Amino acid sequence: MASDWNEAVVHSPLVFSFLLLLLLLGLWMVWDALDKRGPTYAAIRQFPGPPVWPLIGTIYHTRGLDAAKTFDAFRYWTNLYGGSYKLWLNRFLFNLNITRVQEAEPLLNSPRNTDKSILYRFLHPFIGIGLLASAGAKWLQRRRILTPTFHFNILHGFHRTFCEESEKLAAKIDALGRGGSEAVVIELQSAMSQLTLNTICETSMGVKLDTLDDARDYREGIYKVGDMMLNRAVRPWLYVDWTYWLLGYTRKLSRLLKPLHLFTTRIIAQRRELFAQGQLNDLSSAEDNAQDDHSLYTSGGKKRYAMLDTLLTAEKQGLIDPDGIREEVDTFMFEGHDTTGSALVFIFLTLSWEPEIQERLYQELHQLYAEKDAHPDGHLSPNDLNSLKFFDRVIKECLRLWPPVAFISRCVTEEITLPDGRVIPKGCIANLHIFDLHRDPAQFPDPERFDPDRFLPERVAERNPFAYVPFSAGQRNCIGQKYALLEVKTVVAYLVLRYRILPATRREEIRFIADLVLRAATPLKARFERRVNA
Repeated sequence: MASDWNEAVVHSPLVFSFLLLLLLLGLWMVWDALDKRGPTYAAIRQFPGPPVWPLIGTIYHTRGLDAAKTFDAFRYWTNLYGGSYKLWLNRFLFNLNITRVQEAEPLLNSPRNTDKSILYRFLHPFIGIGLLASAGAKWLQRRRILTPTFHFNILHGFHRTFCEESEKLAAKIDALGRGGSEAVVIELQSAMSQLTLNTICETSMGVKLDTLDDARDYREGIYKVGDMMLNRAVRPWLYVDWTYWLLGYTRKLSRLLKPLHLFTTRIIAQRRELFAQGQLNDLSSAEDNAQDDHSLYTSGGKKRYAMLDTLLTAEKQGLIDPDGIREEVDTFMFEGHDTTGSALVFIFLTLSWEPEIQERLYQELHQLYAEKDAHPDGHLSPNDLNSLKFFDRVIKECLRLWPPVAFISRCVTEEITLPDGRVIPKGCIANLHIFDLHRDPAQFPDPERFDPDRFLPERVAERNPFAYVPFSAGQRNCIGQKYALLEVKTVVAYLVLRYRILPATRREEIRFIADLVLRAATPLKARFERRVNA
């Protein structure tokens, strides 16, 4: 009888495969159990988190979640565990989700733990391995090449473009409102994304968007790519490229990326042609003449260029190749418009919900505008904008509540010992949830309340500087933060002076989704009512 059973097993591939699978599964479970006695697991166990199951870790908590439920899950865990917590995806992928400054500061302030995590590898097909995703010597070289393009003289030169795009948006609002006689409901994501895409093309790329087709397809394509990135990030079985390809995702992603890359390729080609023909006129007066060209001089006579021109110059010097230029253009086209667009969306939403704040802001803007008596185009200068103290606090409080990049992720390459003795182990993925960090009640009491006075100098001095990081911090801070702030302030100042912003979407209606930038599941709207005599 036993020999018959043995013979049946040997001659049945299905039964043999099943037994082999059971054997491998048993060995894996033993290996998994022994591994959890090691120093890495001992270190990560110091942090709270969902129960860890054999083999699958905590994957059972994220299975089947859509983008909105994923966003909610991270907020739920932060509240449940009262701060930072662990998730264990499998024996190779364990992460610490950082939501409090005591863990955020040593990570962001470290000169060594600056490499981006495996999650950024999913962005490589989209933006390559440029400034955002690179590490080590490559990142340092790219940072050195690009830093001069954000010199304040160049940024001030871009101010005119920011003004012109604000005027275009206002003209559209007025046209919809029959010349300004009626309040107009604006779908903010589309309007602000179009504005910021126009500005990044004309300023950093030196190409007017109206000379290119398919800009709308580019914006919509980014949203679809973001959905695919999230889908992969919360499903560890898709981390393996072969599995991703086998299930058909690679082909789908390639189809989505083709028009996005075609769009940026055309931008590079157009600017490269002008560069080769020597049609980029060098100017000696940055602030006065930058309005008409993007090649600028410093006061010492050294030429400075806008981003794409800088990259083309670096290529001529052998510092970067065409693929490197493509990486940086794809990176900055995405980061330079989508993040700033998100910031503008939530600033205008917040002003619509806070009428008293908006009125005080309007009075500050209007008083300075009247005092200057020298703004025939209706705009305040960059120096004017930087002098407005309440305005600055309002913008900072909006970015606290609604950070455009709500999540960043690092690979811990060197063990981090925290002040309380706990250890973030080497090899851990450290996910910094800026959305939750900015809501730490120990740093920001009553965190959901909008209060610009949180950024009074005396209040800031009392707070840990790493509690507020809308542009990250440390070596990997956002290279374009001054660009973004000048654009945001220019647009907001012009539209607040011209319109009263009224609510159309209530705060409690918003359902956030996990995405590359802070975004909602449904359209976000506000009403723009023309001010009297504006």
